[in-house]
Amino acid sequence: MTTNNGLSNRGNDNIFHNIAIGERAQVSTTSPLPSAKPSAEAKIPWDLGIVTILSEELRSVIDALNLHRHKTPSGLYFYQGERTVSGATLRIVATQTQSQGQRSTMAALEHLRRHYHPRLWALVGIAGGIHDDHARIGNVIVSTDVVYYENRKINPQDTRRRGEHRQAPAHIVHAVNAYFTDHGTPARINGQMTAHADQQYEVYPGVIGSGEAVIADRASDIRTYLTAYHEKVLAVDMEAGGLSQYWQENSVHGSNNPGWIVIRGISDNADEHKSHSHHELASRNAAHVLSRLLPYLC
Repeated sequence: MTTNNGLSNRGNDNIFHNIAIGERAQVSTTSPLPSAKPSAEAKIPWDLGIVTILSEELRSVIDALNLHRHKTPSGLYFYQGERTVSGATLRIVATQTQSQGQRSTMAALEHLRRHYHPRLWALVGIAGGIHDDHARIGNVIVSTDVVYYENRKINPQDTRRRGEHRQAPAHIVHAVNAYFTDHGTPARINGQMTAHADQQYEVYPGVIGSGEAVIADRASDIRTYLTAYHEKVLAVDMEAGGLSQYWQENSVHGSNNPGWIVIRGISDNADEHKSHSHHELASRNAAHVLSRLLPYLC
């Protein structure tokens, strides 16, 4: 015999909702918090999840890969599509961050993971070039190496930066190497905008320096630090560090951790002439390079 003054539970898989026990107990009728479980779209993992920052970047990706808008019940916007590559159908989804920077990038990646669980992440868009020979405006940098430069110790006499260097998984590095083996280093591609159709831009493998600063000074100590840290740092952005950090921390999940790649079109030279005038050119070129890399990456 069991005496129970509260709630008794016998058996398995019991679910209780809106329960109140005791004198003057009340039940709240507010909706439960959203579940952290993956959405229905993620039941079949997608092949490629793309993160962009600017509207020009997202439009370029949409056009290059023929994606279509999709709104989730929670109000998030994604752009979905399929691409046939070497006889296989790839499922592709893209999204845009709410703002620039590492934190918003990590939030966008989490949305992609929960809703689509892609096998590969790609960060696609623009960057500032810091290498005069390779990173000219319109050129594209394909990166599987990121140096995060923000960590530093500020002493009374000086500031000492503590860079973090992360490399993409080996199979992504091999895929990028195969692309440049087939197409040369640099790979040369005809311009994707009508005004530049008679010109070629160059595609290089290289290292991306990433932090929270918008750099518009050729004499910046950040540029000096990065070129001394690694001579193959060709460009700087504000998001790739968040991608590489999220990838590392995502490894705690039980499923396979996606690979990642950064594809950046050079829109300026990270100096006093920095402007918005070449954003579309750099974005279009970067999105086109992504489309050309698909047979190697997926």
